[in-house]
Amino acid sequence: MNQLYIALDFPTEAEVFSFLERFETTRPAVKVGMELFYAAGGTFVRKLVERGHAVFLDVKVHDIPETARRTMRIIGQLGVDLTNVHVAGGREMMIAAREGLRETNAETQLIGVTQLTSTDEAMLRDLKIEGAMPTVVREYAQLAEAAGLDGIVCSALDLPELVPACRADFRFVTPGIRPTNSQADDQKRVATVLDARQNGASDLVIGRPITRAEHPEQVYQMLLEQWKGQFSW
Repeated sequence: MNQLYIALDFPTEAEVFSFLERFETTRPAVKVGMELFYAAGGTFVRKLVERGHAVFLDVKVHDIPETARRTMRIIGQLGVDLTNVHVAGGREMMIAAREGLRETNAETQLIGVTQLTSTDEAMLRDLKIEGAMPTVVREYAQLAEAAGLDGIVCSALDLPELVPACRADFRFVTPGIRPTNSQADDQKRVATVLDARQNGASDLVIGRPITRAEHPEQVYQMLLEQWKGQFSW
């Protein structure tokens, strides 16, 4: 826990390793999303793990329970630190996914996506989901906890409602983190590192503010120092 994952928003393996070469003395934790995973596959993920990177495999599994179970058996063989499912897949699917993961890996943690940081309350209405965003996310978080997941993905803005409602060791992984005065891009519910720290996040995901920076290693170190202020590492 307490990781700062760099979202590797690149379309190819070659571009990823070219980017990571700029981190001469560190092995940052990284997030591999669907685009990159579909392009480069499990062999690429294993290379990252073998090189010493903690990996969050962000593939957001959402399918019938048996398919989720079988998918997680395979993901468990990759040795990643963290992976996820959509809470909207339901309790039975989440339980099946957790059981499948444990068949091949006892250490990879499984978390549930509540609502994407690109989702706002207008979109909830489009999806016929009733309730204010904090209420919806809290209910999703409690469903994930009841299914035995290790935590959730949520906006740092949701945390004041969530932290008191979940068990002490529940993991709150927060994307949509932007440095002060940074562009939100396609994110709608964004927060700073300080916001995330103060609200009780356990992990951060930061992509474009690092990967598109002129000196990404310097930006990463700056953000990591801000994040470390919350914890005794």
